[in-house]
Amino acid sequence: MSVQALFFADIGSDHAYLPIYVCQKDASAKGIAGELNQGPFEAAVSHVKGYQLSDRIDVRKGDGLTVINEEPIDTVVICGMGGGLIRSILSEGLQYLSHVERLILQPNVDSHYLREWLVINDFQIVAEDILKEDGHIYEIIVADKASEAVSLSPKDVFFGPFLRRESSDVFKEKWQREYDNVVRVINNMSLAKQINEEKLALFNERKQWISEVLSDE
Repeated sequence: MSVQALFFADIGSDHAYLPIYVCQKDASAKGIAGELNQGPFEAAVSHVKGYQLSDRIDVRKGDGLTVINEEPIDTVVICGMGGGLIRSILSEGLQYLSHVERLILQPNVDSHYLREWLVINDFQIVAEDILKEDGHIYEIIVADKASEAVSLSPKDVFFGPFLRRESSDVFKEKWQREYDNVVRVINNMSLAKQINEEKLALFNERKQWISEVLSDE
């Protein structure tokens, strides 16, 4: 039984470091490194050429998923951006995802925006991870195209179904930070002359959810 070679696109490729790494580890893999800005694009071309991988990594200058064009890409990677921006890239480039079976996403913030998008567009989260590096906490979401409608509870959208269940030390550290931020926001809102009751209720609900997650052993 033959295994299909990986054909992936790395959007916002940051000098093509990830495509180079993948192609070094997997001799059958091919990739597209997408860059919007001229400087990183030229650096990516230079790096790929330097590692003698120009025959397997195609560096393309373009906005978001447009670099895929009509290529039968099976995996898309988008890392190092806010969840809102990644969601916009996916939404604006939805037409380019027809062949894509897997999304690997690493939002710096607002990962719940991505989980909402994945549910709406029938992608099933199959793995998540959370890690800390140089004082920053990062989440990674892996989602596969589903053959039927996908659902997540509001809490799983907010925290992540796998991350919430595993409840690692890094996960709890992140949400302790978020809890402190939410408490600060609530206190500031309560001091306002005119209180937005709807927004205050939302933050109080988040405070309750986070408190429950932090108290789970």
